[in-house]
Amino acid sequence: MNKIISFLKDKKKLIFRGFLYVISVLIIVYLFPREGKFRFEFQKGKPWMHDVIIAPYDFPIYKSESELSAEKDSILREFKPYFQYDSAIAVNQLNQFYETFDYQWKQYLEENFNIKGELKENRRSHRRLIQKHEKYLHFAVNLIEFVYSKGIVGVDDVLERVDNKELSIVLMRGNVAEEYDYSEVFTQKSAYEYILENVNALILGEEREEDELAKGFFKDLSLNEFIEPNLSYDEGTSARVKESLVQEISLTKGFVQAGQRIISRGELVNSQKFRILESFKHEYETLLGYSSKGYLVLIGQVILISVSILVLFLFLFNFRNVIFQNNLNISFILFLLVLFVFIANVTLKASFISFYFIPFALIPIIIRTFYDARLALFIHILTLLIVGFLAPNAFEFVFLNMIAGIVAIFSLTNVYRRSKLFLTAVFIFFGYSIVYFGIAVLQEGDIKSIEWTNFAWFAGNSGLVLLAYPMIYIFEKTYGFLSDATLFELSDTNQPLLRELAEKAPGTFQHSMQVANLAEAAIQITGGSPLLIRTGALYHDIGKMKNSIYFIENQSEEYNPHDQLEFEKSAGIIIDHVKEGVELAKKYKLPDQIIDFIRTHHGTTRVQYFYRSYIRKYPEDLIDTNKFSYPGPKPFSKEMAILMMADSVEASSRSLKSYTKESIDELVESIINYQVKENQFTNSPITFRDITQITEIFKERLINIYHARIEYPK
Repeated sequence: MNKIISFLKDKKKLIFRGFLYVISVLIIVYLFPREGKFRFEFQKGKPWMHDVIIAPYDFPIYKSESELSAEKDSILREFKPYFQYDSAIAVNQLNQFYETFDYQWKQYLEENFNIKGELKENRRSHRRLIQKHEKYLHFAVNLIEFVYSKGIVGVDDVLERVDNKELSIVLMRGNVAEEYDYSEVFTQKSAYEYILENVNALILGEEREEDELAKGFFKDLSLNEFIEPNLSYDEGTSARVKESLVQEISLTKGFVQAGQRIISRGELVNSQKFRILESFKHEYETLLGYSSKGYLVLIGQVILISVSILVLFLFLFNFRNVIFQNNLNISFILFLLVLFVFIANVTLKASFISFYFIPFALIPIIIRTFYDARLALFIHILTLLIVGFLAPNAFEFVFLNMIAGIVAIFSLTNVYRRSKLFLTAVFIFFGYSIVYFGIAVLQEGDIKSIEWTNFAWFAGNSGLVLLAYPMIYIFEKTYGFLSDATLFELSDTNQPLLRELAEKAPGTFQHSMQVANLAEAAIQITGGSPLLIRTGALYHDIGKMKNSIYFIENQSEEYNPHDQLEFEKSAGIIIDHVKEGVELAKKYKLPDQIIDFIRTHHGTTRVQYFYRSYIRKYPEDLIDTNKFSYPGPKPFSKEMAILMMADSVEASSRSLKSYTKESIDELVESIINYQVKENQFTNSPITFRDITQITEIFKERLINIYHARIEYPK
């Protein structure tokens, strides 16, 4: 039992890697639809390159998405919208009208005829006013009832929902639905205009001397105030009717019988043949998925996905072993791959979203941000090949997105520059558009047949590429990665920790700046991350702030505190700046990748000055070298190794008595040869060719820094 536990502890990283492999395969297979894949590839406008196909069974010819969309639009244009008729509104408004009419009539009699109280029929003048009262009341009531009987719509734009204004609308009076012409229904505006027109006609029919009196009466009556909408758009009923009409659309437009020849070798795949082949493909894949052979489809999917993920693991093992040895890196890469397979699966089920809307170019952008361009391209292509099993038109999908991914990798050199990402999004859009246009022209042979709406999907896709910024930030915080954007921020000398270094240890700050320049120049030649090494160089000596006076670059010529200390004590103070730097970096929450530069910039070398001084003073003593050696570890990346060289070379160059080409050459070579002899670079992926190039760069830069200056006359 102990052996098993011990074995599991020793192999826990390998076991976890295996777990990541298995769980990724299972998730992707689960996301795949349970249907087979058509084994023939074909494109519209190209000859059929396979053997003759005979229909093995009856199947329908399915309409294309554009045909179904056109039919749907046609049906919806003929759709009659439904409105609810509210009869209670007319009753309420008429009751209010009667009260208002009586009041206005009394005012009319009093102001114009000086009559108060009831009219009397036995008076001749009163009988005429009684007749006018009946006439006006009957006229107004009939007018209002007529308008309400036709129906009044409250908001003009409700009727604008109808595409064809020559069609009818449906009024729901209780449980009875009646069709009316569009023009028969009033809006509030048209109803008021109709009433005003009829009132004017009535007034013109009056005798001339009573014309002005009638105008004043109807103006005070304000018939428009009794016009209130009694028709409301029935959203629920209209939606249900629309849905039923759309569901009645036939998805097919023909039939192919078993034994019928579908296509022969060399025959051109025209629009009709393409539709038949697409229908056969759909039927074939569906039947295979739901047949008794469905388990074989599942086995095939498991094999293909397993091989794909295995290829990814083999690539990392052979070409990016540092990444392969870190399970966090593997989990991130697999998560990104599974995430986009999941997005593709959801998009496939949501028929209202195009596959072209998925921003697959985000994959190489994000991978390139944290790793390198070659790995980004490999993972991008592998993801596309896996998702290609889901895509409706696999070849077109893979080709389009592969070009878009390559464009993204080539165009995005600096993620931390916002303009770069925006330009990359623009380039991706043009990449998609140009390639799609070429494929469409090749397949259709006619510009008019191109689905121009796809360009809108490409624009949306390119816009989503701008999500790279928040995604990179989230992944940085989740996985502890370090992006160029973060490095750019950290390398700003206005950062609190660097400002503190400049104040407390100005000599060390200047030394760090020079080391950063040397290291950056070297990494540009040998390949690596200039931003990473520059940031690491700026922070590598922050531990010297605690006892800054004990370091030569911060001392004055008159005083050296080491003169009062034993050699072991002095060496301990010098060595401790590494530990102090690590603690300070953690306090300020610097990323682990920057802290690693602090740990490794001296490797396991010795503090040579105090070590040799001790030997000279106590030649007979048995020396404990650990007291004079840095704790390490040794540099384990190219950037760390170059920083170690640059730090030692820059520091030692300050002690030269004369700055000649020979003295600088000798200094640089002696320091780097010593570090190589001490095996300080055995854990870092740096070659002798790199070291030779770095040596030459350091010599050149130091000569430029310490070049002889012309002495001007006083």
